[in-house]
Amino acid sequence: MFLILLVQLIVVYQLSTAFPTSFGQYDIVAKENDDKTTRFFIVGDWGGLPVSPFDTPSEVAVADAMGKLGVKLNTTFQLALGDNFYYDGVQTVNDSRFQTTFEHVFSATSLQTPWYVLAGNHDHGGNVSAEIEYGKTSKRWIFPDYFYSFSLWQSDKQKKIIDFIMIDTVILCGGDTLSDWDHKPLEGPSNKHVSEAYWQWIEGQLRQSTAPYLLVNGHFPVYSVAEHGPTKCLVDRLRPMLHQYHATAYICGHDHNLQHLTNDMNGVHMNYFVVGAANFIDPSQEHAKDVPVDALKFFWAGSPVYGGFGLAEVNNTHLSLSFIDHAEQTLYQTVMTPRS
Repeated sequence: MFLILLVQLIVVYQLSTAFPTSFGQYDIVAKENDDKTTRFFIVGDWGGLPVSPFDTPSEVAVADAMGKLGVKLNTTFQLALGDNFYYDGVQTVNDSRFQTTFEHVFSATSLQTPWYVLAGNHDHGGNVSAEIEYGKTSKRWIFPDYFYSFSLWQSDKQKKIIDFIMIDTVILCGGDTLSDWDHKPLEGPSNKHVSEAYWQWIEGQLRQSTAPYLLVNGHFPVYSVAEHGPTKCLVDRLRPMLHQYHATAYICGHDHNLQHLTNDMNGVHMNYFVVGAANFIDPSQEHAKDVPVDALKFFWAGSPVYGGFGLAEVNNTHLSLSFIDHAEQTLYQTVMTPRS
């Protein structure tokens, strides 16, 4: 009972500080570019290997491409969408994997900008609190809690551009022991009271968002045609909220490919992106019949060795999301307009 009360108090506090009207603790200012466009990277399922050399050819190639593009495009930050350390997370804040799988791989000068991190199922196989604690010593690793929000502001800090909501889909839906080869349905949250409190937190965040764009980010997909497919828990609970509050997109990893899906509900159009191709590639489309008809707009698992990542570009008129491969080539791009 005490634990439930404590979680509820934490959620109430988080709601009271959600999306402040002034610059918040984890907020970030857009970098000035000549074309008035701000850019950031999105990378998922990037977490190397638990044995030497502690990375994969895909991760190294993706990091190299991000580093080079980051210089050319003057990127502002990165979103890291979970499965940060394969296969069983980290054990302590001093775990060597922080160096061998992250710091030494994503070492380019252009990537020494903030990394906004969330946890995946493989991270929950270890000690997620150690990943959170690492943010207290790292200059770029931002992971203040299992659930948190932040905003991207114009350079003068007078107007928000994007609100971001970072969620832990394992706490919401279960799956902390899920392996990449385990495709059975999730068993549900390990603590239903904690999960329910965070569902309330998510709805509060969505309700309070006022930015022209609202991106919700998690690890498990809402919709996916690939090896794990849709996540029923998120289809049932999160999807209606995304449409109700006119979110711009839901972005995730988990399935090891690049996907763009869309779906309409009550007259509201929604974008779903899967960006999980930074470490392993899986071409499976075994759940193609489990998503709405004509939902899939793009799918890529084109290289069995070298992966891909996302690039978001935002200005006063639109937000675009592109999929980029290890050779810095644009595979696909879609454009989204400000929320009504």
